[in-house]
Amino acid sequence: MADQEKIASIRQDAAAITREVAEAANLGPHHLLVIGASTSEIAGQHIGTSGTLDIAEALVEGIREVQAEMGFQLAFQCCEHLNRALVVERSTLERYNWTEVAAVPIPRAGGSMAAYVYQTMTDPCLAETVEAHAGIDIGETLIGMHMRRVAVPYRPAIRYIGEARVNAARSRPKLIGGERAVYAPLPQADGGTCD
Repeated sequence: MADQEKIASIRQDAAAITREVAEAANLGPHHLLVIGASTSEIAGQHIGTSGTLDIAEALVEGIREVQAEMGFQLAFQCCEHLNRALVVERSTLERYNWTEVAAVPIPRAGGSMAAYVYQTMTDPCLAETVEAHAGIDIGETLIGMHMRRVAVPYRPAIRYIGEARVNAARSRPKLIGGERAVYAPLPQADGGTCD
């Protein structure tokens, strides 16, 4: 078990990073934030070797603190043993019409974070894949497969939680149309045509 000072720091850093990323991505009730994390990496060990539920609890509760304030939805990525499926509330799965897959994450198959989240959600289930508006990757767990196109890297001010490196991303709509395209609303039409 990690000491209480480290646990408090994990929760505080998780909340600060989540708040920063959520604000940068303008997340609200109709948006999804995906979280990938290795509690082993946070503890300074090799991914998948030393995960702990006390670290998972601190991490998740720091993230949930910000979610409660801003109202965005959450998806928590499982490890590769569950094909990186995501733990979500059933209401979120149904809202987005995602494909459900059958498994119950445990620390050794799914990861400590996914196991903790599954145990503490109101009505948990696993989604095969999602398309998140933003994401936080703690310990290089490779969340990119669950990001909407186009994913834009975002480097939070706090770059580590425990010993795990933190990266993040937000998404933006695709820019289409080439050199004549305009990507912000014009104050008034310019009179040109495209026919």
